[in-house]
Amino acid sequence: MLTPQGECWVITDAAAGNQRQALALAEHLQMPIRHLVLEPRAPWSWFAPRLTLGGRLALPAIQRKLFSAPWPRVAIGCGRAAALFTRMLRDLSDGQCYTVQILDPRIDPASWDTVVAPQHDRVAGANVLRPLGSLNTVNDEWLADGREACPGFAELPQPRVGVLLGGPRQGIALNADYARQLATRLLQRQRLEGGSLLVLASRRTSPALIEVFRDALKGVPGLLWAGRDDGRNPYPGVLGWADRLVVTPDSVNMLSEACAVGCPVQTFVTAPLPAKIARFHQALRDADRLHDLDSTATPSSMPLRETATMATELRARILRRQSQQALN
Repeated sequence: MLTPQGECWVITDAAAGNQRQALALAEHLQMPIRHLVLEPRAPWSWFAPRLTLGGRLALPAIQRKLFSAPWPRVAIGCGRAAALFTRMLRDLSDGQCYTVQILDPRIDPASWDTVVAPQHDRVAGANVLRPLGSLNTVNDEWLADGREACPGFAELPQPRVGVLLGGPRQGIALNADYARQLATRLLQRQRLEGGSLLVLASRRTSPALIEVFRDALKGVPGLLWAGRDDGRNPYPGVLGWADRLVVTPDSVNMLSEACAVGCPVQTFVTAPLPAKIARFHQALRDADRLHDLDSTATPSSMPLRETATMATELRARILRRQSQQALN
C-alpha cells in the first residue's frame, strides 16, 4: 500500500472528541504525525474559519512558533477553530499542503481539498466525504486491547450492559430528572434479566447525574466511573466486554463509537431532539443500528466502522495530488 509523502499535521482544539476523530483518520494514512492543539484568540475565535486576515496573529506567541514553516504535506483539522488553520495552510504552503477538514466548516467546502462531514451535517460538494457517523479508532484490535486491559470484567454477570453518559447541550437537557428516569429503567431490566451495569461518565457529565447513579447503583454488580478518583478510565474495556450498550442521545461521537462495537445499541430519549441530532438518530435507526431502551429487537450485527474506508479514499486523493505535483 502506497503511503503519502511527508509529514501530517493533526490540528485540533482541546476537545477530546475532535482530537479522537482527527487522530483516528491520520493514523490510517501511516504518515509521521505531529499533533498541534491550537486555540485562536478573539476576534478570530469568534469568526473562525471565516476570518483569515492576519490569522497567524490569532495564536499566542508560543503557539505561533508551532504553527510555522516548514509546512506539512498533509494537514487534518477537526472542529471550527482548527478549520481556520487548515484553511490558511493552503495559501501559506503555496498549495503544497493537502488540507482536510473534519465536520461542517460552515463555509464553502471548496476552501479545503477534502471535507469529511457526517451525513446529518448536510454538506455537499465534489470534495466532500460523507460518513454516517463520526470517525473513531474502534475495531477488533482496539476492542481486544480493551478486554485485555480490564480482565476482571469477564467475571461480571451477563448481560454486561455498558452505559455511556454524556451531558447537556443546546436543545438536550440531561439533568437529574433525566438521570433518575434512566437509572430506574436500567434497574428494572437488570432485576428482570440479571447481569451487571457498567456506567461511564464523560467530561460533560454533570455532578448531578453522577450522584443520581452513585445512589442508584449501590449493591448492583458493575461499576461507576466518573473521573480519575475512580481509577483509570475503563472505557475501552467496557466497550470490549459489553453485551449491550446504552448511550445518552446527546453525543454523535459516543453513539458512533458504540455502533462500531457490534453489540446492540440503545438510547433513552425523553423529549424532541434538535434537528441535526434527530437526523443522525434516524439514520442509525434506519440502518437498524440504534433502538429504544426497552426494545428487544435484534439489531444488525454489522459494526459501523467507516474510518478505514474514509482513509482509503483520502489516501488515494492525496497520492493523486502528490503525483500531479511531481510532474509539474
